[in-house]
Amino acid sequence: MSLLSATVGAILRIRQEDDSAGAEPESGLSVSVDCDTGNEYDGRMGLRISSIFVILVGSLFGAVLPIVLARGSKMSVNGTAFFVAKYFGSGVIIGTAFMHLLSPAFAALGSPCLPEGAITQYDWAAGICLMTVFSMFTIELLASRFDLFGHDHEDAKPVDPSLDVLKGGSNTSASPARDIEAGRGKENGSGSVDNGLGLPNDVSYPPGGEDHLGHQREHHDDSHAALAAQMTAIFILEFGVIFHSIFIGLTLAVAGEEFTVLYIVLVFHQTFEGLGLGSRLATARWPRSKQWMPYLLGFGYAISTPISIAIGLGVRSTLQPGSPKSLIINGVFDSISAGILIYTGLVELLAHEFMFNSYMRNAGLKVQLFALGCVALGCGLMAVLAEWA
Repeated sequence: MSLLSATVGAILRIRQEDDSAGAEPESGLSVSVDCDTGNEYDGRMGLRISSIFVILVGSLFGAVLPIVLARGSKMSVNGTAFFVAKYFGSGVIIGTAFMHLLSPAFAALGSPCLPEGAITQYDWAAGICLMTVFSMFTIELLASRFDLFGHDHEDAKPVDPSLDVLKGGSNTSASPARDIEAGRGKENGSGSVDNGLGLPNDVSYPPGGEDHLGHQREHHDDSHAALAAQMTAIFILEFGVIFHSIFIGLTLAVAGEEFTVLYIVLVFHQTFEGLGLGSRLATARWPRSKQWMPYLLGFGYAISTPISIAIGLGVRSTLQPGSPKSLIINGVFDSISAGILIYTGLVELLAHEFMFNSYMRNAGLKVQLFALGCVALGCGLMAVLAEWA
């Protein structure tokens, strides 16, 4: 019995050693999550206060200078420079949407520091962004149907120095006639073509042959929808970039060791993002009674981040950017802002500038590729800046 007992004991010890050895890899894969408050304020108050004024100057330069140069009666701007700024700014807006808003939204709403519940059981960042894109289209559709901005649009004229580049590289006339299939029907009293089936024979691209943002409308009835769609897009774009600017200002105010790098990156970030917004404000069709509006919107963007930095410094002892509540708020608003900028960047800027703009459609291939290169440069630059902010 003693030999049998010794043998069984030896076998059991061997099995126990195997079990403990097999458990080691599992313990090696364990991950500890550090859920701190995200407030790493470490002094340097003078440097933080300076960021308020430096970012203000950069934001004003990016957002307001294009408006002054394009719309100022005593100012003249080089068409090529404005062309580069306009399409570079479009790329900045698209890059910001994906790399500086949607990506952080996924990180915030997917954080392991969030409590278990509905917020962690669904991919809310993608869902909120999707709902925002659909809501954007619905709002623009309704705005273009109802006159929400008054009837003083008749004296609204576009101001776009970049058109000099497009006109110079145009293969045909700058404002081509509507490409309507001829000989298959007769024109009715409203100017459309009827083929006897109640369907139009307009096969131009885009349908109707002109940009719905209203760059060069031929028909008076369409100008209501053009102005409404344009104004809606601009105000929603302003809303999106301002909310983003507020949150990054609060983050900068209580940043720790990474403050210096974040400070430098945000100066360029806000300047380039302001350039994207300012170039759009400058080239929009503003009614004569609202000529002051682009300046107000540009200034509103410029002061958003400095004000949020000042507020963050004022509440630095209680501000907790890494708390579950702050993560949810930041994630939700980043998702909304991402949806706004994705829709605006891809639909209002890319699609309408490259495919629905008669000047661009008739420009030479070199001009089109040059514009696309400017967009890619703006996207790429914001993607690089996303490494730090």
